[in-house]
Amino acid sequence: MTVIDLRCRPAYLHDFFGATPGTPEYETARWLNRRVGTKGDDAHFVRSRTPDGFLAEVRDAGLARAVVVGRHTPTQHLPNDRIHAIVSGHPELVGIGAVDPVLQGERGAIEEIERAVDPLGLKGIDIERGFGDPPRHPDDRIYWPIYERLQDLGVPLFLMSGPTTPDPRFNDPSGVAVVAAAFPRLQIAAFHGYWPRVQEIIGVAFRYENVHLIPDMYFFQPGQEAYRAAANSVLADQFLFGSSYPFRPIRQSIDDYAASGLRDDVLERVFHRNAERLLRLS
Repeated sequence: MTVIDLRCRPAYLHDFFGATPGTPEYETARWLNRRVGTKGDDAHFVRSRTPDGFLAEVRDAGLARAVVVGRHTPTQHLPNDRIHAIVSGHPELVGIGAVDPVLQGERGAIEEIERAVDPLGLKGIDIERGFGDPPRHPDDRIYWPIYERLQDLGVPLFLMSGPTTPDPRFNDPSGVAVVAAAFPRLQIAAFHGYWPRVQEIIGVAFRYENVHLIPDMYFFQPGQEAYRAAANSVLADQFLFGSSYPFRPIRQSIDDYAASGLRDDVLERVFHRNAERLLRLS
């Protein structure tokens, strides 16, 4: 089956992803792999410490597309030019950029969105408001001009969520509902699916069809039953697959999703059709 991986980063992108053996970040990457259910080698990601190794991982896993996500926070900046350089010339790779209007200013962030989309050709914009200084909720008015420009451009918004948010109070999905209501044409996708606040984000997505969930590696943690039930029923068109590579093996994640109890017609949507529509892929 065709598979598009919405969250797939090479280790060489940053030390945070295990780029350098012997560092605390490398050991953290190994620990997280064990924590989220890696079967076998917890250092499988070392192959992607080079560009060729990452491409081999993507191809050997059988991915149609791997989405490489940028980041812009006070503590980690993965520039949009770097994401563009990684994906450029490789049709199996897709890039998502990132902005931070607190760091860049409103005008600077909007101009960077426009540049990321054209000429860089990135397919979405990521905002990691819970990692900001100070952290913010997604309905903070500082993001309103960003959302308006993304809506006008038809470019999806990706929000970082989940238990790695430094202050768990900023992993509250209620603000997503406010944004979804205020910007009904803006497509919003939540990385990590707001785990462990599973029922709440499912409720938001039930109410707003422009909210999409990418539980990625947290699909295999407690709460999976609710994700699966929602995907098998009313939210079949709002779930997307992500492996969280390099923190979980790509092929194992595909196999585990396939064996998770999602109906065959739902798997087809989760694995690629929903992503094709969201990212406007041919």
